[in-house]
Amino acid sequence: MILFTVLMLLVFGRLIGFAFRAAWGITKVAFTFFFLPLILIGLVIAGLIKLALPILLIVAVISLFKNAFAEA
Repeated sequence: MILFTVLMLLVFGRLIGFAFRAAWGITKVAFTFFFLPLILIGLVIAGLIKLALPILLIVAVISLFKNAFAEA
């Protein structure tokens, strides 16, 4: 009985860890492709172009460096 309990915790503990890693990946993708553009468009519509433009530039520079180092 104890062996069964330990193995169940081990197996489902690993599955929970995998679920958290998968959820973090899905969250990053959703933020990158959905929420960030919506936030920037909302800032522009609200008249906050002075705030939206630097955020857009920072994200662009980070993505350029990330792609440059990923290829190297």
